[in-house]
Amino acid sequence: MKDGEEELIMESVDTLRPEKNGIYLQDIFGGQRTIKARIKEMNLVDHRILLEEE
Repeated sequence: MKDGEEELIMESVDTLRPEKNGIYLQDIFGGQRTIKARIKEMNLVDHRILLEEE
């Protein structure tokens, strides 16, 4: 979430790992990204992870 609005950061996430400088994301195609955020909510049935910008 950014400014109270949901924004798609990445689709088909395979790896999500908390790190010292943020959250590391990697998709099934090898795309990688680290963002400054915290996990707000995880809904595994719907395959959805909601992150909140720090």
